[in-house]
Amino acid sequence: MALKEKHLGDGESVVLSIRTHWKALAGPIALALFLLALLWAVWWFTRDLSYGNWVTIAGAVLAAVIAAWFVLVPILRWSTERYVITNRRLSHRSGILTKIGRDIPLHRINDIGIEKGVLDRILGCGTLIVSDATDKAGMELHDVPRVEDVQVQLQNLLFAGDDGSDDGEWPPNEPRRARGRG
Repeated sequence: MALKEKHLGDGESVVLSIRTHWKALAGPIALALFLLALLWAVWWFTRDLSYGNWVTIAGAVLAAVIAAWFVLVPILRWSTERYVITNRRLSHRSGILTKIGRDIPLHRINDIGIEKGVLDRILGCGTLIVSDATDKAGMELHDVPRVEDVQVQLQNLLFAGDDGSDDGEWPPNEPRRARGRG
């Protein structure tokens, strides 16, 4: 569920829209392959028995229930989760039936960090940790592909809008100062 054009403000444009890394699908796909192999083994060992077809059908039903919960649901979650960076905000959207979203205006971001474990380094992904200037906890974006490139793009957007003040914007009635002067 990405941001649609109608959900953008006037003058706002999408800079980057990414989905979580495919590594989130490795476990569900491995489970699906295991269930198929297990089902084949049940068929193989019971094919000559008089009740073999019933055992195979029962195994298939059980495998389908397990696959629906532990394979299909994670794949649907992966397909509906999006991280979107616009020229004004950072947005996280997810949800299959219940849609969940959180936005942080770029001028509120005060820290950007990354975490990359060994597997993340091998696969080229990581966690982007964004802290903002509110009472609410920051945002952790897990399994971000090319996380360092995303961090650089986000920092470029932050510094492009920097007016030289401490918090990124001057009080409403104070005149803007020239850059580099304090």
